[in-house]
Amino acid sequence: MIDRAPSRGAAPALAAGLGLSLAAMACTPTIRVEAPREPIVINLNVKIDQEVRLKLDREVSALIAANPDIF
Repeated sequence: MIDRAPSRGAAPALAAGLGLSLAAMACTPTIRVEAPREPIVINLNVKIDQEVRLKLDREVSALIAANPDIF
């Protein structure tokens, strides 16, 4: 077996890493989510135009032209 001596540089490196991570967490921005004080208004200015197109077959158009009193 190989005997290893404990590393003396591990503790200061660990402390430095911990210190840097704490410093980085202290600099994070604070995010607040608040409800608006005024009600939310949604304007729905919608103009609805409906166009109906009737397409007739040529045969039906010919029948209507031949018999105008059908309808």
